[in-house]
Amino acid sequence: MKVVEEEQQVVVMEGPWSPVDVIRDIVDEGSQEDPFYVMDLGEVVARFREWKELMPRVEPFYAVKCNDDKLMVSTLAALGAGFDCASKAEIQLVTSLGVGPDRIIFANPAKPASHIRYASAAGVTTMTFDSETELMKIKQYMPHAQLVVRIRCDAASAQCPLGIKFGCDPVAEAPRLLKIAAVIGLNVVGVSFHVGSGAQEMGVYARAIQYARTLFDTGDAAGHTMYLLDIGGGFPGNSGTSIREVSQVINAALEAQFPSRSVRVIAEPGRYFAAAAYTLAAMVHATRQLPAREGESAEEAHTMYFINDGVYGSFNCVLYDHQQVHAEPLEESSERPQQCSIWGPSCDALDCVLPAYSLPPQRTGNWLVFKDMGAYTIPVASPFNGFPTPKVRAVLDKHLWTMLEDLWPLTGAHFSFGRIPQTPPPSPDPDSDGASPSSPLSPAGPAPHHAVFVECALK
Repeated sequence: MKVVEEEQQVVVMEGPWSPVDVIRDIVDEGSQEDPFYVMDLGEVVARFREWKELMPRVEPFYAVKCNDDKLMVSTLAALGAGFDCASKAEIQLVTSLGVGPDRIIFANPAKPASHIRYASAAGVTTMTFDSETELMKIKQYMPHAQLVVRIRCDAASAQCPLGIKFGCDPVAEAPRLLKIAAVIGLNVVGVSFHVGSGAQEMGVYARAIQYARTLFDTGDAAGHTMYLLDIGGGFPGNSGTSIREVSQVINAALEAQFPSRSVRVIAEPGRYFAAAAYTLAAMVHATRQLPAREGESAEEAHTMYFINDGVYGSFNCVLYDHQQVHAEPLEESSERPQQCSIWGPSCDALDCVLPAYSLPPQRTGNWLVFKDMGAYTIPVASPFNGFPTPKVRAVLDKHLWTMLEDLWPLTGAHFSFGRIPQTPPPSPDPDSDGASPSSPLSPAGPAPHHAVFVECALK
């Protein structure tokens, strides 16, 4: 995990705007050549509020591995979220922001001994396990741990299945592990599962919660005090998706299996908070025209577009997270879309972002926009071949900044004021409330609007 040492800037907006508007303003300044992200902090706040509304019993413990951008983690910490950490470095990041150890679960079932010792020193006592050898290791290095047995219950379809690596069988293995833990004097306090990242099946949560109910009874019978249920991740995060359907399944299963409010329920959402909050801008720096091959029509001619970010950078998500990315030209065009492919900047032929796509003709210097790029991109990106990883330009509505400024670790010295060119706002819609479509918490207000940029840096 990369820990970014640079101070991150937040640009506070007033009036209607969208991340694409911000990208256009930055590009129009004329000095931007490297790829960059625009992070809409309002999207994170809106999703946190949606979560609390739809699943009030379930505490979100953000999966830091999804996106360890310090501003993302700080914002969720300010809102009161907990954190799913998988390593010493992630625990360091979260605790450095003032998050107490009771808001952290060390949710890696196979942990290096040195990381267990660090967690113990930091006061992080809640951790997962799924094997007998892990129990013996914990007994040696952290016998006072509050343990959570991770079981396997896979969704029928998931973007990234996880059960092939983690989770013991809830029927054949988990009861035995609960008994072993009791014999060697370890305290198991709960059950966890992860149905798979980007799960496409909703009913799997009900099955897993039913398994957990049985194991709570088994644990209590073995002498453990069971009070924690961790329902993992798998929640959708792209624009236009919702957790409403899955929340109904989870809420009903919790009421059926765990009606007592003495059981604490947490979850490990990652892409739910991160994906839609980040929009990537990448520049076309070279083109190559490939003529139609023998036997093909002239319409099958193909253009290769080379952009300044690729699969070794932000688009590692194409290889490792199985994402389907979509490119949109920053500037509208009336020209007919043509067959093309989009390639990253490195000298590796594997560095292909989109092998078959359709875009209006693009020229060197044009910019492409990729939405929903916040999940499993930034933490995995590398400067392979010497190409820089994109910087993050964070933006936030003024009324949300007013709400959060006292919660972030900020002082007056972190603020400065500036202004950049403003794209003319669209004509007002008499039926509209004036809110930005990309930020559902944006306030309505009378025209004309202008953008006010207040820059602040996290400690």
